[in-house]
Amino acid sequence: MVGITETVLRDGHQSLIATRMRTRDMLPAAERLDAIGYRSLEVWGGATFDVCLRFLHEDPWERLRALKRAMPRTPLQMLLRGQNLVGYRHYADDVVRAFVAEAAREGIDIFRVFDALNDPRNMEVALDAVKKAGGRAQATICYTTSPVHTLEAFVRLGRTLAALGADELCVKDMGGFMPPGEGAALVRALVKEVGLPVVVHTHSSSGMSSMTCLAVADAGAVAVDAALSPFAGGTSQPPTETLVGAMRGTPLDPRLDLGALAELAEHFQTVLDHYRPLLDLRSLQTDPGILTHQIPGGMLSNLLSQLKEQEALGRLTEVLAEVPRVRADLGYPPLVTPTSQIVGIQAVLNVLTGVRYRPVTEEVRNYVRGLYGSPPGPIDPELKAKVTANAPAITGRPADLLPPEMPKMLAEVRALVPAADEAEALSYALFPAVYAAYRRARNVGLNDDVLASVALGVVGAFRSPPPVASAPALAPRGGESRWAHEGRAQLQSQGRWVDAGRHRTRR
Repeated sequence: MVGITETVLRDGHQSLIATRMRTRDMLPAAERLDAIGYRSLEVWGGATFDVCLRFLHEDPWERLRALKRAMPRTPLQMLLRGQNLVGYRHYADDVVRAFVAEAAREGIDIFRVFDALNDPRNMEVALDAVKKAGGRAQATICYTTSPVHTLEAFVRLGRTLAALGADELCVKDMGGFMPPGEGAALVRALVKEVGLPVVVHTHSSSGMSSMTCLAVADAGAVAVDAALSPFAGGTSQPPTETLVGAMRGTPLDPRLDLGALAELAEHFQTVLDHYRPLLDLRSLQTDPGILTHQIPGGMLSNLLSQLKEQEALGRLTEVLAEVPRVRADLGYPPLVTPTSQIVGIQAVLNVLTGVRYRPVTEEVRNYVRGLYGSPPGPIDPELKAKVTANAPAITGRPADLLPPEMPKMLAEVRALVPAADEAEALSYALFPAVYAAYRRARNVGLNDDVLASVALGVVGAFRSPPPVASAPALAPRGGESRWAHEGRAQLQSQGRWVDAGRHRTRR
């Protein structure tokens, strides 16, 4: 028997409608989801925290509480970016520990902890905090291919994560290009050599995901991720109903009721119809090109957006060719938030300026210096020498450089909201400006109709105050909104900014 982790309440809508599903569209289906018999329900983490505050003007903690109340039987799961938590920078250890403890108190049972570089040092504090909070620590291996990403290297990483206290492992194929044979071989090796349960997460981008899920299940994976069909396919996960039907009557049978799943699919089809203005048809298309360029769907959307704003869509082929070169220069990082944005923005700059690494983005400088962690492979010597000439590299764990933050954040948030509790302090610590704007929006008493307009990007319906200064109304997946904004700032600094009045229409 293979378990199913249902992603419709998190990665399914993050992948297809920019994470815009509101809590009120989830709750009517919650009791039925809880009754299905899923191994777990992924409901939180990733970009959901940011988008709740930034665009939906919802309290992400209240969403979690409401979902836990409505779904008490099925384990609830979240995606945690290691030392980055649900943000885009490393946070101090006291913030990491406080966040994990609060998330566990509010209802998260399984924490899928990953690091964009597969650097265990960036996962160890979060994994330890999960164990201390009584949660299940699902340590993650980000799957990619390169000269340094071998089966042996992945198994070594699995052993290290087990030694850090992981309860189980997740193979995270964020690009959706893991072939069935390689996925099966990796799962078999991890089960045999590490001895922990293995879960597999993939995306349908290349068209191989259903085949890969069947292959890894047959190889010994205890569970695979899937999304109910309205929010499946393309850059999302394979359809839950399809996988359940394919395994029905076999030793892998998840034993889920296809009729009940069909009824849930009807609900979420109605939900998708409501959010259809946010659905980019590219996100539903199969893209076998990812098998060679390895660019995830959200990253590709971000590249297209940047090039469009520079009136340079005709140079996409050059950028797609430059991405793997930049990735090689940086030691072959897996392309997942935030490394996909670090690589992508630098690739665009290299192409549009006509000179590679002039300029070097601040994020690339920090990456080369080691502030994001240890790269999987060696960094190009010339690039490293250029970056570290005036700012030396570090060799230790990046978060060791960060002083405690929670006392300061609690004091600052209580200057805004005198009765703020630790959950609100954590929201502020993760996204100070976004949280302040969220509080202003709530204080003016926005009603649900206005909030629904904001969720759909209809900014004309929102007058005072604005959602968040300079934030795009339609955020790409995985929190790329911040990175897209910083990428445009880098381009602007090079004198290549296109007139905003003609080309920066908000959708």
